[in-house]
Amino acid sequence: MKICQLCAVDFTMYHFLLPLMEGMQRAGHDVVGVCSPGELVGPVREAGFRVETVPIARSYDLRRHLESYAALLAFMRRERFDLVHVHTPVAALIGRVAAWRAGVPRIAYTAHGFYFHERMPRSKRMLFLALEWLAGRTTDVLFTQAEEDAATARRYRLCRGDIVTAIGNGVDPIRFESDNTVRGRVRHNLGVDEDTVVIVMVGRLVAEKGYPELFEAMRSVAAQLWVVGERLKSDHATAIDRALGDAQSDPDLATRVRFLGYRQDVPDLMRAADVFTLPSHREGMPRSIIEAMFAGLPVVATDIRGSREEVVDNETGLLVPVGDVGALARALSRLVGDPQARTDMGRAGRARAQALYNEADVVARQLDLLELA
Repeated sequence: MKICQLCAVDFTMYHFLLPLMEGMQRAGHDVVGVCSPGELVGPVREAGFRVETVPIARSYDLRRHLESYAALLAFMRRERFDLVHVHTPVAALIGRVAAWRAGVPRIAYTAHGFYFHERMPRSKRMLFLALEWLAGRTTDVLFTQAEEDAATARRYRLCRGDIVTAIGNGVDPIRFESDNTVRGRVRHNLGVDEDTVVIVMVGRLVAEKGYPELFEAMRSVAAQLWVVGERLKSDHATAIDRALGDAQSDPDLATRVRFLGYRQDVPDLMRAADVFTLPSHREGMPRSIIEAMFAGLPVVATDIRGSREEVVDNETGLLVPVGDVGALARALSRLVGDPQARTDMGRAGRARAQALYNEADVVARQLDLLELA
């Protein structure tokens, strides 16, 4: 089959879709990637894939979306795909409509966390729910990552087809195999001694990831924080400039909060840390938590969809309410001060990840459901 994998940005294609594309290619299919231009298009092409670029804006600019839609429609009519598989909210919406108008026989959609959520104003939530329902009239297969999202999709009938299921999320466990040499080397390179307790967070530098609350919580947590990530150029989510400025200008926080930027060595950074945190306001089914679990780290996360499916409270980590600085500080301090709890929760998290979140199983599940195996 000739298959199109479509998403908004190159970051998503390289970091999240490449294993699925490789699985489809190994099964004998012709896979073409489509996303906005970016630096990470090159590595996907180097992996053996044709990638076509179409600017897809992550914004509310209707004019730009119409331009993207017209380009995608012309492209899909020309290419005559057997299957178009869409990802990320904007690309998924306009991509499905374009594929339907182009007469693509089968359209699949993976919702990596629906854009609407329970803390959104009702009017805004209903608008995005309505858009999902309308696009669902073109959708033959709907995958979610979290079971909670799959239940939502079935309740609101967000897919015209019969397949609406949670496929989970996963990572390659080999990348996180134990290596006793890494911790000391990474800490030495970063100038951190062995006795310092390190909390690590991996995520885009935007407010919805919970950074303002985390920086405030760190004022009363006796540990160092490593922040791994950057704000994408295409990101329209709320910036954290004020929170960043406050943290960097505070004499105490400036010495304990380290901004490491975009890194390719996330597995090593996790091996060198002691606790992982992700105090997000909304998620789909965060891969970073799964990576932390494979690395043997206890996790402090917010009690939201996806995260609460991954983290078993008081067993593999701790769950706290969204936006609650005090609860976040107390949970982090509890693990900072209890090495045995960190060890026990980290060990339980690794076992859970090995049982549920192997990337190869997630890819195989999708190939089977799409009848591509």
